Parts: sequence; structure tokens; C-alpha cells
Amino acid sequence: MRIRWWFLAGLLYLPGLAWTQEVPAAAPASRLRIGLVLSGGGARGSAHIGVLKILDDMHVPIDAIAGTSMGAVIGGLYASGMSGRQIEKLFSSVDWQDSFRDRPRRADLAFRRKEEDDNFLIKLPLGLQGRRLLIPQGLIEGQKLTKILRRATLPVAEINDFDHLPIPFRAVATDLETGSPVILGGGDLTTAMRASMSAPGVFVPVQREGQLLVDGGLSENLPIDVARAMGVDILIVVDAGYALQPRGKLKSITSISNQALAILVGHDVARQKATLGPRDILISPELPDLSSIDFSVVERAVSAGEAAALVASPRLAALSLSGDDIERYAATRQRPPQPTGNIEFVVADPASHSYHRQIEDLFANLIGKPVNADAIDEDVETLYGRGYLQTLDYRLAQDSNMRQGLTFTAERNTWGPNYLRMGLSLEDDFRGLSTFNAAGRLTMTELNSLGAESVLDLQVGEDPHISAEFYQPLSNVWRFFIAPHAEAESHELPQVENGTQIGLYRISTTEYGVDTGSELGNWGEIRVGALADRGDTRVELGDFTVPPQDFSVNAAFLRFSVDKLDRTYFPHSGESFKIELHVEDNSASTVGTDLLTFDWRSAWTEGKYTQVLWLSGGSTVGGSQTNLRTFFPLGGFLQLSGVPTESLAGPQYAIGRAIFLRSVGNGGEGVLDVPAYAGVSFEAGNVWSSRSQISADSLRKDASVFFGADTFLGPAYIAVGYDRNGSAAYYLFLGHSF
Repeated sequence: MRIRWWFLAGLLYLPGLAWTQEVPAAAPASRLRIGLVLSGGGARGSAHIGVLKILDDMHVPIDAIAGTSMGAVIGGLYASGMSGRQIEKLFSSVDWQDSFRDRPRRADLAFRRKEEDDNFLIKLPLGLQGRRLLIPQGLIEGQKLTKILRRATLPVAEINDFDHLPIPFRAVATDLETGSPVILGGGDLTTAMRASMSAPGVFVPVQREGQLLVDGGLSENLPIDVARAMGVDILIVVDAGYALQPRGKLKSITSISNQALAILVGHDVARQKATLGPRDILISPELPDLSSIDFSVVERAVSAGEAAALVASPRLAALSLSGDDIERYAATRQRPPQPTGNIEFVVADPASHSYHRQIEDLFANLIGKPVNADAIDEDVETLYGRGYLQTLDYRLAQDSNMRQGLTFTAERNTWGPNYLRMGLSLEDDFRGLSTFNAAGRLTMTELNSLGAESVLDLQVGEDPHISAEFYQPLSNVWRFFIAPHAEAESHELPQVENGTQIGLYRISTTEYGVDTGSELGNWGEIRVGALADRGDTRVELGDFTVPPQDFSVNAAFLRFSVDKLDRTYFPHSGESFKIELHVEDNSASTVGTDLLTFDWRSAWTEGKYTQVLWLSGGSTVGGSQTNLRTFFPLGGFLQLSGVPTESLAGPQYAIGRAIFLRSVGNGGEGVLDVPAYAGVSFEAGNVWSSRSQISADSLRKDASVFFGADTFLGPAYIAVGYDRNGSAAYYLFLGHSF
């Protein structure tokens, strides 16, 4: 989904490397001290990189930097020792679409969170505290941004006084309570840069020393007075901020809101510029058509910055170094090595004490090993992927014995720890048959230091369902668990005679039991359980001479699941696999049924084209072959698409599908910013009364043509299905598919 203006106005981040821990030498007495001021401006601020490249080429020394928002990020990285060209190279490697999606890649989600995505499709984070519904404080928590900046500044992570960076540095943020500018000249560099660019409503505010900090552009977008206070004689000021647009371009909510922001910010910028003296140099890159929120313009903005700096080159040349002065200045900005020595301790900071056990357990494997950002990030993603943390960050630290270690900061989701997930399923066959289900899940997390959860599910509609589960992990590292549960549900099954549906059964069950097992990393799970199942089967529509049947069985199951798909629906890559053996005993009134089921999917993509292979099957491998409650239904979209929904049922079934998708839309994936696809499917399968009937000749051959979109409410389709026997079915569908 493309990022819109109000998601990103005034923002930017940059991954990279940083270096040098030496205290920089003061400017020689023979030359004037030069300060650099970098404004905010979102994607437009990429022009700062072009200016830095020219300053480097001309050997213009910089003795102090003050930056706001995007200018604070680029200024902070430059102050830590990076060159303009190194910053440009890193900029070009950024996946801007992914960088503003905080939710981990599906591959990094805990297996339980993947299962939730399968069943509760509405993409709206909601929390419940008392009687209040809560939503996040910002659309982006900033986890990915923080991780990238942390890696970028790791070599200077132990510098807590920004005057001791290779170039003294100040970042400007805004106190959200008072509206006053906050000048950040010490502490953690990553946190300072992150705070300076936290646009309210977009990024979650940063808590620092008791203050709630947001984007510095709200209070001081061009911090000239901040740089002046750092004891400089001459300022080089780069203004890449918000430009006012002519009336002809003010035709949308986006453009009008951007204009309002530019007006508000512009008043302080004008005040700051009025303080410039005759020796100061103002560089204003020409960025007339570049948006502050369109990060595809970065290359153009960098070029505009270079061009503007070259225009000012006659004045800049007067500030250039020559001869031995160049080498002396370069020495103060020399990159130090990455941190050396082993990690000797791992702790949670005092504000994160409630997570100390999880942090100390999960990251204990790093103790005794060298600092390795990749290894740290891997473990960070494991804990963050469990879904209840807003941010999880770390920093290098020394204890009172001068040992090197890691201090972690963990912040709970502001809308947690009780979460609501919603799901919706709607189907219409254009022939008067419609089905509807709405579901909700309340997950109460962090019930103890091992991450226990209590889950309540409720579904209303065609297939009502209510269930409860208590999920108790037995370790923070090895994810063994125990999970008692209970549920009651009711669903329909076709009443079939001689291959033709003549009515419907209603099957109602009440089940309780206990499961145990282990998550296998974040890609799979093995689970075994014992349960008791009670209920009845009765005719709801059709041949009412069939008497109701009560059943009461005890059962056990073994399930092995793998999920490596990159998306829940419309997968582009990866595969999933599930196989389950379900065994029932015989009671005085009921003959049990033993079932073996499997499901396998694999997806791969070339350009705009995606292929999905999908195989499913189930077999009654023991016990009664006539228990209606254990029959497998078939029919419907991608379930033999030319056959009406669940109009077939039997004790044996199998189906294979080959699905071909093409992403559609202008300028990239999606229609109206929603990933959309045109597709066809080819399907072969059937149900059988016994395994001996299964043959290639008995397979039904079906196909479908469809248009689908991965919407906010879940996957939506309009489709037509064809059966080899000449029948056709039509679908308007919202909810589960493949």
C-alpha cells in the first residue's frame, strides 16, 4: 500500500553505518568555525545529501550541525562520521514501502499471530481497557526505523554527549505537552534522531527523560538559533522545507492539509532566516514539484541539492580547506572500528522491568559473544514478533565494573495488553443464497512473565461459534506450551442423495480438552491433544424422515503445521503444510471415526505474475464411514468452483488447484491503493464414499475466472466458476479463500 502525505509529512530515516568515538578537535584559531543547519521537509529533505556531497568535494569543514526531523536524521549520520556519498548510497538501498510498515514481515511473526491472521482478517489494531476501545497513538510505531538507525549508529553508541561526536550535533524535537522546542544534545543518538522525526499521528511519540517528544518541525523547522548557540561564526543553512502551492493545485484534502502545514511551519522559518548575517550562506534547493511524502523523488531531490550547492560554490570556496588542513580535518572524522569485545551482560532498563525475564532469557545466548548486529536483530524480531510490544530497542552500555553489555528497552503497545481482532465472511451466489458470519477475538496477553494468553472467540451468523483457550508457554526460549480449551459451535452440512443435494443437516457440538506441544521457531508447530466431543446431528432442510443423532466421543489428535507463506491471502512466495491425525474411541451410543487430513500450498512470483499450487485431502481411515459429523464438505469458490458451495460431502475427499494471478493497477500493485489481482484457477477433485472409489476418472474438473483484492476487511472476490458437467456458479465473496 502506498504511503500517503499525512503518514509521512516531515519524516525520513536512513539506515547506515556510523563511526568515530574520539572527541573532535576544535577548529584551528586561524579559521572561522562553520555551522550547518538542515531543515525538515520529508522526502524533499533528501536534497541535504546533495549539499553534503558538494561540501565534501570542496573540503568545506563543518564544526557543528543542527537538524530538524529529516534534517536531524541526515545531520546525525553525517555528524557520526558518514560522508555525503555514503549517505546517498544507503538512501538508494532503502525499501521505502517496507520501511514505513512496522508490522514484522509475516515470516517474522510468531506462529500464533499467523494463525490469528488466518481467521481474523480485518486489519485494524484495537485494544480494550475497561470499557474503552483504544487505537495506537500513531500509524507507525517506528520499530523498523529504530532498528535501522541503531545499526547505523552502533560504532558511536557509547557516546552520550553529542559534543563528543566527530562533529558536535543537536537535534530538535517538540514537547507534545507544552509545544516548546526541545534541544537534544546528549543521551542516545538513535533516540534523538527518532524523536526529531516523530510526526504526530503518524509515528508514535518518543518518551525521553519524562517528556513526550514529537517532530521538531512543529516548533523549529529551521534551527538557525540552535546552531548559532553552538559557538559558530558562519552558518551554512539548507532549507528544503515545505513550499506553498498555487491555488490551481489545491484541489484535494491532501494538498490543502499540506498547504496548511507549510503555512504554519513557514512563520518560524521566516523568523529564523531574518537572523542570518552577511557572512552566512543560505542554500534553497529548487524543489517545485517534489512532494514531502513521495520517497520515489529522492534521487531528484539529491540532484537538486547538488545543483543548489554548486550555485553557492563561489562563496563556499572561500571556506574550503587546503593542504595539511584537509588531512587534519579528515582525521577528526575518521571511522572507528565496530565495537570490539564480547557482550558480558544483558539487562532490561528500569522502565522495562516487567519484561526483564523475557529479555534476559531470550538474549542470554548473546553473552560471551562479540557484538553482532545481525544476531541481536534476529532475537529482537523473535520477541517483537509475538505482537505485544510497541518498540523493542537496545543500546551498548557499560556497568560499574566497566563490562560491556546490552541494555534493552521494551515498550508495551499503547493499546494493549488486551486486544480485539475482528473477522467478516460474506458470500452471495447471485441466485438468492447468501451466507454471513462475523467473528471477534479478545486476546488478553502478558498474564505472566512467560507470556501466557487467554483467548475468547465469538462468531455469529450462519455458523455460530464460541470458544475459550488459556495458552501457557513453559519457557521464553523453547516454546513448549499447554493449552486447555472449550468451545461450542454449529454448522451446516449438505444432505446428499445419489450425488445430488436434497437438503441440509445442522451439526451442533460442544468440545473441551487440553493440548500441549511446541512452536517450532516462528515457522511451525507440533501439537497433540485430548478432548471430549458431545453433540447432535439433525435435519434442518430436506428429508425430515432421517432421525436426529446424538453423539458422545472422546478423541485425541496429533497435528504438525508449517507456515512460511509471505502473506495470509494472495501469497507471493513460500509454502504452508498441515497434516493431522484425529482418533476417536467408541462409546455406548457412538461409533468413533478416525480421520487423516492434510493441506499444502506453495506460491512463487515472477514480476506481476504469481502461481499457487494447492492440494487438500481427507480420509476416514478407521471407525465408522457413515458419521455425518465427520464428513468432508466440498463445493464453492476454489473448492470446485463450478459446484454450489458445500453441496457435496463424503468420508473421503481430495482436491488440487493450480491458481494463476496477475497484479493489476497503474504505477504498481493495486487499485485504489489496494493490492488487486485478476486470476484463473483450474481444479480437480471430488468426494467419495470409500477409498476404493478414488480414481482419476472420478475427478470432477472445474475452473474459475475471478477478480480479487486484499482489502482492509479481508480478501474480496467476484468470480464465476465452471464445472465440466456444464454447470456454472457465481460468487461475490468477502473473507476466507486461499
